[in-house]
Amino acid sequence: MKASMLRSTVTTLRRASSSSSSSSTHLLRRSFSSDSNPDRKVAGFMRDEQLGMALRGADLVIILVGVPRKPGMSRDDLFNTNAGIIKSLCSTIAKYCHNALVNMISNPVNSTVPIATEVFKKAGTYDEKKLFGVTMLDVVRAKTFYAGKAKVPVAGIFISEATPKANLSDEDIKALTKRTQDGGTEVVEAKAGKGSATLSMAYAGAIFADACLKGLNGVPNVIECSFVQSTITELPFFASKVIGLNLPIFKIVRIYYSWWSLTLLSQVVANVPWEQARDLQYA
Repeated sequence: MKASMLRSTVTTLRRASSSSSSSSTHLLRRSFSSDSNPDRKVAGFMRDEQLGMALRGADLVIILVGVPRKPGMSRDDLFNTNAGIIKSLCSTIAKYCHNALVNMISNPVNSTVPIATEVFKKAGTYDEKKLFGVTMLDVVRAKTFYAGKAKVPVAGIFISEATPKANLSDEDIKALTKRTQDGGTEVVEAKAGKGSATLSMAYAGAIFADACLKGLNGVPNVIECSFVQSTITELPFFASKVIGLNLPIFKIVRIYYSWWSLTLLSQVVANVPWEQARDLQYA
């Protein structure tokens, strides 16, 4: 099993600083072993000319490139910086490892996934079962905040489905939802501009990547939440509960929404279409 993780160690990326010879994109490729073949190899690659070597034959590609959020930055600011780099990387993925599962972590995920989709479609390699926007960090935060309020460990992906259930008030649920939504901003402000939610994102990304590797290895009933092409709402993409992760039984599961979730859902359906139209036009 081979996986490629693409990340940048510079805050000024190629398109933003093409005149600077000191800027470089660092790439890391890791080869994961199976139980029957315990050998593991790690190889490092750098710069655009080695990108193909980093990706060739990968089964899983994890994309983390781009600038992190800083105080005062909106998701539109992230889009303007990161969208171009995502478009370029996905074109290379389509060329060197078009059968790989792609885990999109680069923000804003609700924009980078539609861009990747269009790039893969134009290359003739798009498979809706192989492109995942990683929303695991929201799940991790929701579980943590819910458990702190309920005073118990929590299983389940959504507050409305969490077990064991806690008798939380409507105000508690609203507060938990808002804190989950604003979790990234909370971390950025706590670090006073010196970083973003890197450790928690690494943890969440590792959980989702491990789930994908389990799916590739035939483990049944792997269930996680991801931003994928979906028919649950009228939007073409939505954060959905997915069973299978590239297995033949891959399917999207409908979720029980609480009244508060339905209220938020109606707001999303009203506001997101113009963003996704912009994203598709950009790609």
